[in-house]
Amino acid sequence: MKFKTSKEILFGGLQIVQNVITPKQSLPILANILMEVKEGKLRLVGTDLDIGISCELPVDSSELGLITVPAKRFSEIIRELSEEEVTISSKKNNSVTIETQNCQFKILGLSAEEFPKLPEFKNKEAIKIEQALFKQLLGLTSFAVSFDESRYILNGILFKISKNSICLVATDGKRLAVAEKKLNQETDKEINVIVPIKTIHELNRNLKNEGDVSLVVSNNQILFDLGPVVIISRLIEGEFPDYKQVIPAASENKMVINRQDFLQAIRRASLLSTPDYQAVKWELFKNKAVVSKSTPDVGESREEVAVDYSGKELVIGFNPGYIIDVLKNLNDEKINVEIADSDKPAVIRASGYIYLVLPMRLN
Repeated sequence: MKFKTSKEILFGGLQIVQNVITPKQSLPILANILMEVKEGKLRLVGTDLDIGISCELPVDSSELGLITVPAKRFSEIIRELSEEEVTISSKKNNSVTIETQNCQFKILGLSAEEFPKLPEFKNKEAIKIEQALFKQLLGLTSFAVSFDESRYILNGILFKISKNSICLVATDGKRLAVAEKKLNQETDKEINVIVPIKTIHELNRNLKNEGDVSLVVSNNQILFDLGPVVIISRLIEGEFPDYKQVIPAASENKMVINRQDFLQAIRRASLLSTPDYQAVKWELFKNKAVVSKSTPDVGESREEVAVDYSGKELVIGFNPGYIIDVLKNLNDEKINVEIADSDKPAVIRASGYIYLVLPMRLN
């Protein structure tokens, strides 16, 4: 195997695939990246058996073949090279040579035969989604995923695809995010799967604001084809909770507020939060909201924000992080926040989007 390419192109590809590789692996081969040289292309593959990422890069190939190299060490060597052009070659004893005009490294790899093969998705219907739209849907839901491993079913995002719509749902039990958009194509398939949060993070890293992503589901696996980058992941098996039953009917008791003003007010109040005193207090009056925070042995703050509100006066507490997460991902200039009562969840509704968050007890 032998190829020539630029340091920048090679290092960029390595960064994409090595994100899924964890240093302490039960199998030594899983700490390696597979390099496969084809005609004019280099394919890089990394996997932890739950998720696999492959990336194709343009190279000047003079000898076809494949080898695996230690991901961390190989990537660090490429990063530290001072020259732009780099030549990589391998010998039959699995040694890999990295050469520039003035520098040479030799490292030991492992045979490609030991490397796990990624699942194949033959003759499966692909659903195409605009990458920019998909990125937006993930941004509006991924922050609400639970990291409590005892509730593993919530450690991912529910994907519901039917006819010409896609719906993504995430919850950690204290908040719920539901985002739904129309697709440019129709499908006869009903897809109802839970994609792990680690896979979601890799998608967020690699999605662009142009082009399409092709989504293919097979048994307990899902494939996302982003062009040069392909992500394949196991799915979370089990039944996602019936989220629809917790979404309340639209309430007349709602405030209309400038999203950016509200976001900044909550951010400032949250500066005084501690793990024991998290809740930020909202007080709703006619056309005025007061955002305040009082923390023993730390300090207090109070800020008035103009709102369009004519409902009953209310005092309610919320985890500021749960509000900041949604406000920074919405694009609307003004948002509607429904609050039926002090012990009821707040609901933000936008076009094709619902976000529900439970109140916190004020200390």
